[in-house]
Amino acid sequence: MGTHIANQDSHSGPSLSSPGDLLEFLRQSNRAKFRTVRLVMIALDSLMLSLSFMLAYIVRFTGETSIFFDPLGVSDTVFYSTYVYILIPAWIIIFNALRLYDPANLFTGHQEYMLVFNGCTFGIMVVVVFAFLDPTLDVARAWLVLAWFLTFFFISLSRFTMRRFIYGLRSRGHFMSPAYVVGANEEGIAIAEQLLNFSMAGVSIIGFLDDNENLWGEEILPGLVVHGPTKDAELFVNRFGVERIIVATSGIHRKNMLDLFRKYVNSEDVSVWLSSGMYEILTTGVRLQDVGLVPMISVNRLRLTGLNVILKAILDYIGAFLGLLALSPFFLIIAIIMKLTDPGPIIYPRRVVGVGGKEFNAYKFRTMVVNSQEVLEELLARDPEAREEYEKYYKLKDDPRITRIGNFLRRTSVDELPQLLNVLRGQMSLVGPRMITMEEVQRYGQWSLNLHTVKPGITGLWQTSGRSELTYEERVQLDMRYIRNYSIWLDMQIIFTTIPAVLMSKGAY
Repeated sequence: MGTHIANQDSHSGPSLSSPGDLLEFLRQSNRAKFRTVRLVMIALDSLMLSLSFMLAYIVRFTGETSIFFDPLGVSDTVFYSTYVYILIPAWIIIFNALRLYDPANLFTGHQEYMLVFNGCTFGIMVVVVFAFLDPTLDVARAWLVLAWFLTFFFISLSRFTMRRFIYGLRSRGHFMSPAYVVGANEEGIAIAEQLLNFSMAGVSIIGFLDDNENLWGEEILPGLVVHGPTKDAELFVNRFGVERIIVATSGIHRKNMLDLFRKYVNSEDVSVWLSSGMYEILTTGVRLQDVGLVPMISVNRLRLTGLNVILKAILDYIGAFLGLLALSPFFLIIAIIMKLTDPGPIIYPRRVVGVGGKEFNAYKFRTMVVNSQEVLEELLARDPEAREEYEKYYKLKDDPRITRIGNFLRRTSVDELPQLLNVLRGQMSLVGPRMITMEEVQRYGQWSLNLHTVKPGITGLWQTSGRSELTYEERVQLDMRYIRNYSIWLDMQIIFTTIPAVLMSKGAY
């Protein structure tokens, strides 16, 4: 069996010849790093709580803004200036109870921020309860609101900053948990590829385990081979210091999967992650419920649910309305220039696919000649290089169909701005995956189902990551990454990073 994995020197993970004490040291070192991070997060949260309480006190009682509040509302401010800091340990205990310092929740983005929101809300409720139980404690309502808002804002900000710092370290190979993927089938390979391309998840794939002996020693992905069968998982896990076992359920027999869980269900060193077996269609998220005492998984029809729907709708409708209001004079100027320089319609309604696979017209300023389809077909028929470029990128860098003003509109992405009307009509979002035609859906292959779960966006990860310089496959990966990792914070980040990307015109044509 050792011969199956003897030649692993080229891989970044530890080799079988590594001394056991070195592996134990590395494992302990990794745990020590996470313990240090937890202590840093507790210290940061305590600091942010102190800052929030102090600012709430200044704004309500001592600063220039205090004139906006009833000066007779609270006679004793000693609680707010002194005793309130006794609450900090209580809030840390609440955060700990909500598992805000659990590695599974640290640096997870949306999930972490929701826990912070719940923790801050619960902490304020503790103050309200104390005020109810103690008649002598007169709590100012303005201070309560300020304290709640400021604690949520500053703690979220500090965790966002820390998350970016940790992501930077992970991109350099730090704070990574060594992991095996069990099952070298299509699902297991897809999972491994996703994690290899997403270092921010903190998982370092060191190889595969599979019960098909014909695969033992085979290189499944560059640098990753099948080390052996699942029955020897304990041997490999101990030798390589593995902390995660990721099971592709479609690539392992049920009995062997149960054996893995029996081995590690009570382990503090190794955790077992179980895939759904439906990797391509679970982008939307799932609900677990008991039906007749049988646990069942149901798939959400849409990617966004609950509060996410409300927050995204607010961002979309307010942003689109203000955008149209501010840009309407600019639109008029563009329309006049287009009429003077090129005959034909001003707006081009591009037929694209939306939520549920329904088609709609996405509005754009027309950037191509009226007979663009005939020009394209003639070019592709006589120019093999242009045909190859079009098949790879679905675009042409030197496109003869583009008008003079169309070139400017495309490079500045101004041609997309009429889609603000689509946003107001509920067909698109400010941020989302690329809008594509029904013909392009086929190119998404197994991922096409995911596109139907969210609205396409005017901007997105592709806009801030290279735009037209990306291959079609890279654009698909960015779309899937956005759908899987959606949060209102990610939308805000994309909006702010779109501005310099558009101004620099990088990758736009």
